[in-house]
Amino acid sequence: QVQLVESGGGLVQAGGSLRLSCAASGRTLSSYNMGWFRQAPGKEREFVAAISWGGANTYYADSVKGRFTISRDNTKNTVYLQMNSLEPEDTAVYYCAARASDLGYRYYDSGRYDSWGQGTQVTVSS
Repeated sequence: QVQLVESGGGLVQAGGSLRLSCAASGRTLSSYNMGWFRQAPGKEREFVAAISWGGANTYYADSVKGRFTISRDNTKNTVYLQMNSLEPEDTAVYYCAARASDLGYRYYDSGRYDSWGQGTQVTVSS
């Protein structure tokens, strides 16, 4: 099973940018499709973005489309989430997750992901 560690979270003003990283160990990241999810206080975990194992296919939640970009560098065993034009509503703990199953089927379903990181806090002030 792959181990995942997120980093790059922090406090930023509305309109600012952050880049989250998710570093994998234990197994090569190129074997997995990857996703980012987030959970705000008092809310359920929600899908943010996903990327196929080779990077050819990406998926985004409507709320972040056009502002966030998911990417990966399999040579570095790392997945990224570039977040621009941040809004206070983006405040949450962000998690990366890996799945071995086909990403094209319910890519937004957290239950289909096999491994999770511990999360990194993103706080956007107004």
